Amino acid sequence: MSVISRLPSLFVAHGGGPFPVLGDPAHVGLTEALKRLPRELNIEKPKAILVVSAHWEESILTVTSGSNPPLIYDYYGFPPESYKLEYPAPGNPALANKVATLLKNAGIECREDPTRGFDHGVFIPLMLTYPDSTVPVVQLSLISSLDPELHLKVGEALAPLREENILIFGSGMSFHNMSVFMKNMGGGVSKKVDPKSVEFDDYLKTAAGVCSASSCTSSSVLSLEERRAMLVNWKRGPSAVYAHPREEHLLPMMVAFGAASGDLGSIILSDTLLGAQVTSFAFGTVKPGECEAAPQ
Repeated sequence: MSVISRLPSLFVAHGGGPFPVLGDPAHVGLTEALKRLPRELNIEKPKAILVVSAHWEESILTVTSGSNPPLIYDYYGFPPESYKLEYPAPGNPALANKVATLLKNAGIECREDPTRGFDHGVFIPLMLTYPDSTVPVVQLSLISSLDPELHLKVGEALAPLREENILIFGSGMSFHNMSVFMKNMGGGVSKKVDPKSVEFDDYLKTAAGVCSASSCTSSSVLSLEERRAMLVNWKRGPSAVYAHPREEHLLPMMVAFGAASGDLGSIILSDTLLGAQVTSFAFGTVKPGECEAAPQ
């Protein structure tokens, strides 16, 4: 993979609650993908991480601005050790202020919250990706209107951070139908996959600009405008509302895509999780002609 001059923006599948850090067999593929992500993408020491998690919504965009944010154990019914997990990453008030300023300069209202902590969409994937918890972390909420166009604009406003060694980390799921997940819970590792999840996953891959290793040219992917329109109109995709009965877990992809500034997506996870196809993307790690096979 080529050396890159700015950090990629990521859309990462964060799995079910704390399962990825508890050794759940169904999450092994996802867990291992998160562990190897910094080395594979050459992002082992970012200056800071800006996480957009599916698990925080506000009517006005809000960014954590505390120096030492606590953890929010916003999951239920898991083993006692799940509520004793620690991830003491420092906050970064200066970055929080810069995030708010970039958004306001783009005409998007944003406020700072010095008391808000990190939800599990932040600390669970980062426990695996940056386990030493020394890289400063700031979290940005979703907007409760769940407007895909607005979240794309959020990412576009934040794109300059990639030039400053700031990692933009969208934490959600490419598929999030809890009925499907619950039906397959407790079944261990299974490669049986819901075909509707594959349909929508393929739609997201096209929108991300993923191209096959055998045909990765500038003409083998849609234009930025076409791909952006696919995300704005994501509900028109095959089995879209089946894949996301509510879209909060998809919207972090909109932010990552917006921050990509047209960079193509590559696949950093392609696996079956609890009966569904799930995929994670990195934007800005490959260019046409440099495609690589998807990791397994």
